[in-house]
Amino acid sequence: MFTPPHEFAINIPQILSQARMETYRRWSWPDFLGRAFKNRSVTVTLATSVAGLVAILALLFIPSESLFAQHVGAGAFYEVVPYVAMVAGAMILFFYGIAVWLNGGSRFWRETSTAVSGSGGMKALVTAMGAVLGLRYLEGGGPGCFYPDERPSSVRRLYHSLTFWGLLSDLVSTTLAFIYQDIFHILPPYALTSGPVVFGTLGGIALIIGTGGLIYFKLESDRAPAEGAATGMDYVFLVTLGLTALTGMLTLILRATSAMGTILVLHLACIAALFLSAPYGKFVHAVYRTLAILRYEVEQSQPHERVGH
Repeated sequence: MFTPPHEFAINIPQILSQARMETYRRWSWPDFLGRAFKNRSVTVTLATSVAGLVAILALLFIPSESLFAQHVGAGAFYEVVPYVAMVAGAMILFFYGIAVWLNGGSRFWRETSTAVSGSGGMKALVTAMGAVLGLRYLEGGGPGCFYPDERPSSVRRLYHSLTFWGLLSDLVSTTLAFIYQDIFHILPPYALTSGPVVFGTLGGIALIIGTGGLIYFKLESDRAPAEGAATGMDYVFLVTLGLTALTGMLTLILRATSAMGTILVLHLACIAALFLSAPYGKFVHAVYRTLAILRYEVEQSQPHERVGH
């Protein structure tokens, strides 16, 4: 109600966005990398540096006759990049990100525990997870969010859903690939009708459409409500995630050609950039948003004192 051109000139959405960025920075670890939430160049530097490092290592240690050759049959990917190198790098970056998120999540939970005491039990957890998985609070109260303009629309929820479920589908694909390889000893690449490829393809397509749509409508949206660092952080995350999905799909399409090695290295570089920048970018919003919804459901489950008694 005090939004410019009011004499008070208070941009409430922008203030809330600034507060969110400040709490992300304060809860992040280590502190010097937490500056990424106030300065998007930190996140860009992290992403591009690790992607460039992967590309340089590939050129230094992978023989050109292997990198640019055609590989077919079981274990074809590992003829370009050894299995140990591929998995070790991914696991280090993955668990590093988990450690940063757990540290920030525990800080959030401790600081918000002063407002609510007790536990909501399993009911609060189930309700919260239902709200998260269903993206309930992107409904905008019924007709949709006022995004990208002043007319209510469900477009944001649609592309958010595609991005969210695309990520989950790719997670299922990776899990199935692990089961195929390490339990049943079936090496990739897998058949087009196999579980890892089906879920990976669905997830890749959903991510490309979802991230592309979010980027387009973000470019068309009003910039005034958002804090500058938050907008930059959104673009870094969406572009990195979209490129990861795109190179993954190209790896699938070109896996039987001599271009497979180059595309595979680019895909691994994008994955490394995504994993390293995720703890200091938009992805962290999913962690705190989930915990905030859980905290809300816990609060709702507590008995409230009746006014006047």
